[in-house]
Amino acid sequence: MSGLIGKKLGMTRIFDEKGNDVQVSVIQTGPCYVTEIRTQDRHGYDALQLGFEEKRDKSVKQPERGHFKKSGVKPMRYLREVRTFDVSQFKLGDVIKADIFQVGEEVKVIGISKGKGFQGVVKRHHFGGGPVSHGQSDRRRAPGSVGGSSYPSRVYKGTRMAGQMGNARVTVRNLKVVRVDAENNIVMVRGGVPGARNGMVLISK
Repeated sequence: MSGLIGKKLGMTRIFDEKGNDVQVSVIQTGPCYVTEIRTQDRHGYDALQLGFEEKRDKSVKQPERGHFKKSGVKPMRYLREVRTFDVSQFKLGDVIKADIFQVGEEVKVIGISKGKGFQGVVKRHHFGGGPVSHGQSDRRRAPGSVGGSSYPSRVYKGTRMAGQMGNARVTVRNLKVVRVDAENNIVMVRGGVPGARNGMVLISK
């Protein structure tokens, strides 16, 4: 088991050996650098801290600069811990690339969904809206009743209402890897992955 930090480049289509049109998401996975190694003896669990995408030295604070200097890598924009590696096979500063993934494997992708702001119940929860009849003209996108007056005389927790939509952590599982470009660190998976273009994602087996 293993995983990498990546960047969603967008979506496109490719054709398989039978000529079928396959919709794919293009993810730049790595190169990721090992910036810290967590061990069972010292930290209570095994994990690798990976860094992805270099950033300018002037935008790095002093404690971060010391952390990267210790591992011997340049300052990284994104840091994430991945627990699915065998940490005994790695050392600080090692580079992990897209070639750890193989065509045909199933992966899961974690990302932050697009933020939609404050939305009503029709868009947020796919409500059908109220009937516009008998003189009603303002019920088309209304939620309707949210609770009884005599019982329960309150609104239940979790009742679906208008509110903030998107900008949340989303996990999509069982996405099939259809193409791997190890030279350019590109992985193409079948279907969509959460987030906007150039958004950070975590892809793992």
